[in-house]
Amino acid sequence: MSRRCLQHFVSFTLSAAALSGAAQAAEPVAETVLVTATRVTEEAARLPLAWSVVDADALALTGHVHINEIMQRVPGAWISRNNGQESLTALRSPVLAGAGSCGAFFMAADGISLRAPGFCNVNQLFDANAEQAGRIEVIKGPATALYGSNAMHGVINILSAAPTDELDGDLALEAGPNDYYRAKYRYSNTRGAHGISLAVNGSSDGGYQDDSGYDQQKLTLRHDYSGDLWQLRSVLELMNLNQETAGYIEGYKSYEDSRLKDTNPNPEAYRDVWSMRFYTAASRALGEHSTLTLTPYLRDNEMEFLQHFLPWQSVEENGHSSLGLRGMVHTDTAAVSWVNGIDLEYTDGWLKETQARPFSPNQPAGVHYDYDVRASVAALYSQARSQLDSPWEFSGGLRLEHTYYDYDNRTATGPACAPGASACRFYRPADRHDDFTDWSLNAGASYSFSPKLLAYLRLARGFRAPQTTELYRLQAGQQSADLDSEKIDSVELGLRGNWADALDYDLTAYYMLKDDVIFQDANRYNVSGAQTRHYGLELSLDYRFAGRWYAQLDASLARHRYDNHIELLDSNSDIKGNDIDTAPELFGSARLGADLSQRTGGDAVAELEWVYMDEYFLEPDNRHQYGGHSLFNLRLGAALGPRWRATLRLTNLLDEDYAERADFGFGQYRYFVGQPRGAFLELSYRFGVPGQG
Repeated sequence: MSRRCLQHFVSFTLSAAALSGAAQAAEPVAETVLVTATRVTEEAARLPLAWSVVDADALALTGHVHINEIMQRVPGAWISRNNGQESLTALRSPVLAGAGSCGAFFMAADGISLRAPGFCNVNQLFDANAEQAGRIEVIKGPATALYGSNAMHGVINILSAAPTDELDGDLALEAGPNDYYRAKYRYSNTRGAHGISLAVNGSSDGGYQDDSGYDQQKLTLRHDYSGDLWQLRSVLELMNLNQETAGYIEGYKSYEDSRLKDTNPNPEAYRDVWSMRFYTAASRALGEHSTLTLTPYLRDNEMEFLQHFLPWQSVEENGHSSLGLRGMVHTDTAAVSWVNGIDLEYTDGWLKETQARPFSPNQPAGVHYDYDVRASVAALYSQARSQLDSPWEFSGGLRLEHTYYDYDNRTATGPACAPGASACRFYRPADRHDDFTDWSLNAGASYSFSPKLLAYLRLARGFRAPQTTELYRLQAGQQSADLDSEKIDSVELGLRGNWADALDYDLTAYYMLKDDVIFQDANRYNVSGAQTRHYGLELSLDYRFAGRWYAQLDASLARHRYDNHIELLDSNSDIKGNDIDTAPELFGSARLGADLSQRTGGDAVAELEWVYMDEYFLEPDNRHQYGGHSLFNLRLGAALGPRWRATLRLTNLLDEDYAERADFGFGQYRYFVGQPRGAFLELSYRFGVPGQG
């Protein structure tokens, strides 16, 4: 880690702390609980692992248009915003792109993966209704034994809002720049043993760039039942997206060129997506100390989009349907909290790629790929946590998982090009079966020096089976891909505590080695064998002072490097020791906010946010860079009466020219353009507030 970046990290931290001024009396921050680690509610502070929580208040104030706006509150997380609702993820990692890169992260709603293992999509976070979630929980680094394939760099779990005890709800209308409009409706109530919550939102965006924009709708319906024997929680989530996509603009720093930054080189690009998930979690007591939970679930999704990022612009259609069952027994005694379970899932997935017009003999018109994969996953796991009357706490878990793929090629086996064409880009392998057996292990210990100071140490291993696109979507004559599962080993040391009931702090240092990384070699073959190294510091501060003020910081200082000699596609040198592309050493956000209720005589809040992005390399040879940026956002919310409320969000307050994502491909600098200054005004009406009839 360079001295320059360490100095920047310290400067970034001190600058955020300086916003707070001198400490004065403050109310202590409420205790945080976590459900993602073991699927049961736990006191989070004593857990020996790195976690972050974004609560409902932060979600409401941020009112994010894109998931990257809210995830800036999580140290180590960067959801790179592409165009529209598209995204790429970094979580204690570089921003990972490519056929199977999304397999490094476990993206979930109420603990159930948004996409089936083996069928991930880099944009899959747009499937979840994060806009109206109850909270978002994040585990960084290899997860606990309850999560298998894909839970390598971390878990992002979007939790649905539980029904309220009494009638509560609201209707909100919002308008913003470039013909942006959004409507949100929420209803929640409990009557007797039955609780219900409904959250619906629809948005329409005209797009900053030419011929861009989207329409998106989301629904979350939840029903809770509390009976004498069984407790049931059922959730249905639906999402539909119709997007006109703006592609990369090309040329060095073209995002600063007023003639180019609002243009769209790919006006024909689009993305249409539909997804559905439904589950019921049924729980009952088994004796005095144990609880059985059975969770059957369904998942279905379809997607069609133009691959505008490729010169030949083929169309991809994909989808999958899944049926799964999770069975878990939670035993809670005075000495230990112990979870044992089994996960079963069956998925039928498909992919088809076609090209309307010939581009070259190596990229012909017609069907490039057309295949079906039937996949099954079975896993056993055990995760335990001590509950001793001691400053020490221990946890550990083990998971064994088997993945099986049955691949059926539905078009001609072999190259997609006409006979005689050399170096055909697309190759369809013959029907085959593949299976992978993997295990993960974690062990941690924490020690409480006092009720307000804790240190922990954790060791963990994570894995992911190859994604189906890495195995069966081959190129350049590769007839089969004999791939291994990726593995990651992690060690982390953390310090967590509270000072003077005013400052909550969480500092984590981590070191991770990743092996059998799947990549495309110089021949465009999908192969295993790359090694990468990841190490860094993550810091989260929450400081309350002067009775109504707060200052917060979420920052990451890290290095992500290639760790062995490999012949990587589009690389012309030995890249061992180079930084992985799109891996800024320092990034994060700081916020200064105040509760203005006493001044206004009603509910009011203001928050100023600083978002910092360091420079980063754009390709493995480390010859091209993006210079980074700083952005400021201002959020103001105030009650206009007992039921009305207005919120104003000013994004990119200083109108900075920047790139949401920078890239270097096909010999060109390429950028997704950052949004200019924008003003978003929301007006909401709340009905049925408890205590008001």
